[in-house]
Amino acid sequence: MKFIADFHLHSKFSRATSPRMNLENLDKWGRIKGIKLLGTGDFTHPVWLKELKEKLEPAESGLFKIKNNNKETRFILSAEISCIYSKKGRVRKIHTVILAPSFEIVEKINSRLEFIGNLKADGRPILGLDAKELAKIVLDASEKCLIIPAHVMTPWFSLFGSKSGFDSIEECFEEYTKYIYALETGLSADPSMLWRTPEGQRLTLISNSDAHSPEKIGREANVFDIELSYPAIFEAIKSKDKQKFLYTIEFFPQEGKYHFDGHRTCQVRLSPSETKKYNNICPNCGKPLTVGVLNRIEDISVKPEGFKPDNVIPFKSLVPLKEIVAESLEMTVASKKAEQEYNNLVEKLGSELKILLDISRDEIEKVAGPEIAEGISRVRDGKVFIEPGYDGVYGTVKIFSQQEPKTLSKQTTLF
Repeated sequence: MKFIADFHLHSKFSRATSPRMNLENLDKWGRIKGIKLLGTGDFTHPVWLKELKEKLEPAESGLFKIKNNNKETRFILSAEISCIYSKKGRVRKIHTVILAPSFEIVEKINSRLEFIGNLKADGRPILGLDAKELAKIVLDASEKCLIIPAHVMTPWFSLFGSKSGFDSIEECFEEYTKYIYALETGLSADPSMLWRTPEGQRLTLISNSDAHSPEKIGREANVFDIELSYPAIFEAIKSKDKQKFLYTIEFFPQEGKYHFDGHRTCQVRLSPSETKKYNNICPNCGKPLTVGVLNRIEDISVKPEGFKPDNVIPFKSLVPLKEIVAESLEMTVASKKAEQEYNNLVEKLGSELKILLDISRDEIEKVAGPEIAEGISRVRDGKVFIEPGYDGVYGTVKIFSQQEPKTLSKQTTLF
């Protein structure tokens, strides 16, 4: 069975997260986006866990569905944990995604973690716990749990982050490295960048939205062709089997908010070569720059740019449909007309990801006109213009040069 999965997102109990991040809205937006399987997020939070137990019932092995709901959305128990601790003379800040196959196993994990930190304070708890010790606690609960270093290149909170990470997975997880089967690329990196590193060549690379609002789910995701069950997902990720794990869906990594180096306060955005010229110091204020993902990849890579190892899971880079609609119609994403056209497309052609990935250009043009059809076609071909993100500022993606959408309309009318 072919389906799309987004394992990493957050509930309404996480900091800076929409109050609409509940099961009902996740189910609704999962169907709009075309995502069959969603992470629950935040299983460490006691109130959210109580809600999950009350509202979910078992479906396929290790997966769940909303009670008394005939919709097809499935849920997998997931959480993200922030470990902040000192190791080898430096403060480390590592975020890790955990997937678990049952509520019983989740309860075992939580019973250990609640002695270490306050699980009620945040849906993504901050614990003074070595990431290696977190792996031990999770694996003691069950070796069927998946431990996945989150958004591994993000400067501040990741395994390879320039500010508080490590140079190798072994430095972080030590003897538990053999139980780490996958890495999450994050929005500011894509698989082609991580293929240059030893871990990116060896491990399975997955992609998730890390969504804090329902509309953001599926902006990055994973496409499988397997039985719909926790054991099948576990095996597909562990084995790195391209027949089972078809591809990942990615942001264009330049759009991520830590792709380039820079200093947000001074609005300074720099490429790695420019950063080197300034010795990692902001040319405006003299403070240290935030070193981004592209620069950090150079530090830890062992292969040149463009290297592609054998037996890797492929990927496709997309732009969210509403952004394509808005630019094609020369209006903002928040505009009422962009919203109406987005809803029209989904109603008549199917889910967002089906439209972006599968529906023919001719079918799209019949429903939405030449501008939107051309926009989607260009994104599929990677023909976009991007100003890279830096120091917490998202990059901007442009599909058309100025006046192009109007030109397309005139050409079509004339024809």
